[in-house]
Amino acid sequence: MAEAVANVARRINATVEEGRDNLDLSNCKLISFPDGVFKVLRSVTEDIQVITLADNEMKVVSSKFFETFTQLRELDMQGNVLTKLPDAVGEMRHLTSINLANNKFSIFPEKLTEIPTLEKINLEGNSITEIPMMKLQAMPALKWINLKSNPLDRDIQTAAQSQHKFEILSTTTAQ
Repeated sequence: MAEAVANVARRINATVEEGRDNLDLSNCKLISFPDGVFKVLRSVTEDIQVITLADNEMKVVSSKFFETFTQLRELDMQGNVLTKLPDAVGEMRHLTSINLANNKFSIFPEKLTEIPTLEKINLEGNSITEIPMMKLQAMPALKWINLKSNPLDRDIQTAAQSQHKFEILSTTTAQ
């Protein structure tokens, strides 16, 4: 455990000291985003545009995370155990890409459809059965959504194969 904490501290300090615009906390055994990190990063939160929290054990991400990193453009949280996102994610005004692959979502996180700049959504390998097609079609910047390896309803799969202004990657079952 101490080694994991030291690893997180090293990565955060490097981000602050080097003035990086990205923070990589992947493979750190995190179960949530540490509150202490907000204090350490206070001086650079406006500069951070990319955060990677992939391959941890995160069950939840707080509203404070999205309220703090308001300039975020890319967020990678694949390989965790997330089941939902806080409503605050819908307030992100610069986010262009979110990777939520291989988590535990059973319901499509609809607040994502409120992000006007979102271009790419990766939800591969979850347990989602339905998607809000009308809301997705109303998203102005959406170009790509990956829904492979989700138990999508057959009607959803059929709708996913029809023409849209964005590309839908989904697994279709044999007829």
